[in-house]
Amino acid sequence: MLIGVIADDFTGGSDIANTLAKGVAPEGGLITAQYAGVPTGKAEAGIEAGVISLKSRSAPVEEAVAQSLAALEWLSEQGCEQIIFKYCSTFDSTDDGNIGPVSEALARALDCRGVVVCPAFPTAGRTVYQGHLFVFDRLLSESGMQNHPLTPMTDSDLRRVLGAQTDENVGHVAHPIVTAGALDVRNALSAMSERFAVVDAISDAALLTISDAVDGAALVTGGSGIALGLPRNFIRSGRAQGGNVQFTPASGPEAILAGSCSGATRGQVDYHAARHPALAIDVPGVMNGTVTAADFTEFLISHQGNAPLIYSSGTPDEVSAVQKTFGREATSAKLDALFADTAKDLIARGYRRIVVAGGETSGAVAQAICETLKVDDMRIGPEIDPGVPILSLNNASVLVALKSGNFGTTDFFEKALRMMETDV
Repeated sequence: MLIGVIADDFTGGSDIANTLAKGVAPEGGLITAQYAGVPTGKAEAGIEAGVISLKSRSAPVEEAVAQSLAALEWLSEQGCEQIIFKYCSTFDSTDDGNIGPVSEALARALDCRGVVVCPAFPTAGRTVYQGHLFVFDRLLSESGMQNHPLTPMTDSDLRRVLGAQTDENVGHVAHPIVTAGALDVRNALSAMSERFAVVDAISDAALLTISDAVDGAALVTGGSGIALGLPRNFIRSGRAQGGNVQFTPASGPEAILAGSCSGATRGQVDYHAARHPALAIDVPGVMNGTVTAADFTEFLISHQGNAPLIYSSGTPDEVSAVQKTFGREATSAKLDALFADTAKDLIARGYRRIVVAGGETSGAVAQAICETLKVDDMRIGPEIDPGVPILSLNNASVLVALKSGNFGTTDFFEKALRMMETDV
């Protein structure tokens, strides 16, 4: 294994796994596997990039750090030459972490300075300029992320956000240095006394420049875009072969589970519900135990073949009202557990195509499916929309798509199920 990724949630893990598997033309990408947590055994021979997906984004800081260091230990044992700490392209974190504390722990473990910090993903509208994170033409703090129910982002200055979460100073590699080329970026990083450096990136070309600059770096941090050019570093040096993603389509029963409250997911839910059977989750019923996973399974089975959807995606006001009544953490944990139980039931009943929306929901569902099928890894298939691939489990008998809340076109759910049946 050449590249090892520590992702702080499952959709983010799928996102960067997709980037590594796809690579850039003409070289292509790496043979990539995604893991549901830290594996207990060795990686399968031939895997060139391994992505360990944790549920550490909103975990207590100490727990997130411990999980990430355990992932680093396993990846190092597999021979990884470069480690990437992958977080969301909207830098999702609380005032205490976990991006800063985890980055700091990994950098100290690997004895690194001038570590790149770059959540940019221009294809999805996330760019970094003058050290500030933008979502399309809006500062992060004005993009809607300030209303996130778990990790509200009210500051777009990445240096300030990261600096508040760590004991380390944070430097900056500005846009003019990036446009000057990889050598200038490399020299700027090498000359830094600071542990971390926020690096501007407003285009894919900038990300490729950064990739060239960090060839050989032990640690890189960022969104999935930071990995855009990393595979070709290994392919050009002859340490990896490169090529195209391998994929075997599958048909069979289908289900869509949406637990994200993002604006993009709400739009996708509205679009899909107008055309297919859809069940809005009665959250108070879930919390008092009158709504169970059996109710969800019954609905999905009764509408098999019609792309049925179950969702808990509410508006910010609706989510706030529920959280005030039942508590934020308690509500999230209860819903995730219910989605996980539903997924286990579906797999046991022979379901082969499952689409999931929402980072926390995806983590719960992915772990449940892997446990049910008794597998550790998910192989990366073709890209449905930017940042969202099809994942194959259990020798491709089960296909899954894990979508971050803000990703995907309006018709994403239909498209995902259709592509799973198609030899693309």
